Amino acid sequence: MSDTDRSRAFVKDVKRLIVKVGTAVVTRADGRLALGRLGALCEQIKELNSQGYEVILVTSGAVGLGRQRLRYRKLVNSSFADLQEPQVDIDGKACAAVGQNSLMALYDTLFIQLNVTSAQLLVTDNDFRDKDFRKQLNDTVQSLVALKVIPILNENDAVSTRKAPYEDASGIFWDNDSLSALLALELKADLLVLLSDVEGLYSGPPSDPSSKLIHTYIKEKHQGEITFGDKSRVGRGGMTAKVKAAVNAAYAGIPVVITSGYAPENIIKVLQGQRIGTLFHQDAHLWAPVKEVDAREMAVAARESSRRLQALSSQDRKQILLGIADALEANQKLIAFENEADIAAAQQAGYESSLIARLALKPGKIKSLANSVRVLANMEDPIGRVLKRTEIADGLVLEKTSSPLGVLLIVFESRPDALVQIASLAIRSGNGLLLKGGKEAKRSNAVLHKIITEAIPDTVGGKLIGLVTTREGIPDLLKLDDVIDLVIPRGSNKLVSQIKSSTKIPVLGHADGICHVYVDKSAKMDVAKRIVFDAKLDYPAACNAMETLLLHKDLMNTSSLNELMVDLRIEGVTLYGGPKASSLLKIPQAHSFHHEYSSLAFTIEFVDDVYAAIDHIHKHGSAHTDCIVAEDQDVVDVFLHQVDSAAVFHNASTRFCDGARFGLGAEVGMSTSRIHARGPVGVEGLLTTRWILKGNGQVVDGDKGVVYTHKDLPIES
Repeated sequence: MSDTDRSRAFVKDVKRLIVKVGTAVVTRADGRLALGRLGALCEQIKELNSQGYEVILVTSGAVGLGRQRLRYRKLVNSSFADLQEPQVDIDGKACAAVGQNSLMALYDTLFIQLNVTSAQLLVTDNDFRDKDFRKQLNDTVQSLVALKVIPILNENDAVSTRKAPYEDASGIFWDNDSLSALLALELKADLLVLLSDVEGLYSGPPSDPSSKLIHTYIKEKHQGEITFGDKSRVGRGGMTAKVKAAVNAAYAGIPVVITSGYAPENIIKVLQGQRIGTLFHQDAHLWAPVKEVDAREMAVAARESSRRLQALSSQDRKQILLGIADALEANQKLIAFENEADIAAAQQAGYESSLIARLALKPGKIKSLANSVRVLANMEDPIGRVLKRTEIADGLVLEKTSSPLGVLLIVFESRPDALVQIASLAIRSGNGLLLKGGKEAKRSNAVLHKIITEAIPDTVGGKLIGLVTTREGIPDLLKLDDVIDLVIPRGSNKLVSQIKSSTKIPVLGHADGICHVYVDKSAKMDVAKRIVFDAKLDYPAACNAMETLLLHKDLMNTSSLNELMVDLRIEGVTLYGGPKASSLLKIPQAHSFHHEYSSLAFTIEFVDDVYAAIDHIHKHGSAHTDCIVAEDQDVVDVFLHQVDSAAVFHNASTRFCDGARFGLGAEVGMSTSRIHARGPVGVEGLLTTRWILKGNGQVVDGDKGVVYTHKDLPIES
């Protein structure tokens, strides 16, 4: 488990939590109640209450609310002459008494709307000196939470005998932050959540863009480093009070999270283990400090290393890859050990069997990966190849050459073998690389990254390939369009779509893999059956698996079709139909043709002819891979020339659309883009071009005296 995951793992055992909401959350900047925020807070508490959590609320805001109401009453009851007199501030005790009544009435109204019952418990500092009071408080709260009632606690400021300054050596608590910490201990809570008007504790003022959110507070590290801002704009405390209360509770054994009360789902997110807010935990000092990903530093280091890689000779670059292949084989046992740990964790977490299958590095896989790296190493060096030579003018020669793109960011899910393929492709193409793998493969990815980078000589540097270990680092990397040259996402539709919508960096990938097989009336049905079975059954979750089977209308009532459907059902395939096929074949209608099942299911539809099939593919497909099964060559030619997809096949399974099967050595991903690379992306797809002009002193000089020849020259070997 990573440090980030480990620090929030305790939330799965939380049953009783105390939520403290401050005045700055309860009220708006003008002093009026923030009804929207209070409503959202109550909705979260209702949801947690229904899930079986015991939620205890500590609320501020009574004094502020009472002061506002009393000022209004005083204003409407004052004469003009009264208003000319110096105004005396209203007694705080009276404000507390009036405000507490109004505050509880509001909570009661909001909770009633959610079919939840709440209860009011007012306490003072001196109450806690009484042992019998503390026992009675515990008994009362226990009775209330057993009845699914929400206890709402507040300091009874109306009758409190304490005077400012509130915090002193004799005080048991001095504000609602310290009260909530005290209650967390008294009531044996599993978690204390302090809601603030900012996201958590920052390294500097939250308004300063250079300030960073501290995800885990480590007393030994952060005490003395943090400069606190002003106290609360309306309450008695502020961040200083919250941190003191959090430290006291955390080091007494109650974890604390300070987070924003402005976000409508933050309490739920904390209990889901999401890394939001600032965590205070008594074991935080034992955890290795979470190293914040410095996105720019990582990207710049990868670029600098890539330039050193490009400066090496072709033979030296080849030797790096051969060294990586040897290192992979030499460390097979270590890789298998870490991979088995990932698989065990995935099984324990209840991941789907298809994901676990993609996660596994089966026996022989490492050797196969090492061999694929050697294939890449022995390929012709792709860097600096002259693609075209032109004589511009006498003695002036222009060369178009292949060149690395620069720095690649690859985000991939599940498959740790993808890390090896991607890293070897990046080295072969002379590119720097940043990798972010899925959390389910974190141990496998970490050991593979370590083995590969240790095999890279110091003359290039291990920072050529950076491994991003936290999800939080990705948004920062996606902003670096001045340093990162290409993003390639490999994974679910959701992942690809999210990345495409959140960066200015060019993205190479495909959001959908909706692949078609069209069976023409001229097809040999035994060939069609083999192709359909392979395209769907070989690996149903692959992006090149068939999702729609288009059939010529003449095949509608044939015995061959009936046999095909029976055999598919025997294999466990679920069949859905388009409007025509669903009624004719009596199968459920598909809700959409533009659907990627990624499972043992697909859609069938009848079409009039090859032109109708092509129209269907263009309307509903994803321009990935589409196939025709036919013997009529005229029909085949129409399909192959008119289907506008990255890969178009005749009488061959869509599963052949793969970098290794295409002979590219390996594949960094699949692209359905029409700019740059298309189809399986190998070394060629990670290169761009440079123009190199060789002359002997020529100048343009307004083109006077320059005789352009533009003559093609042979490319020298």
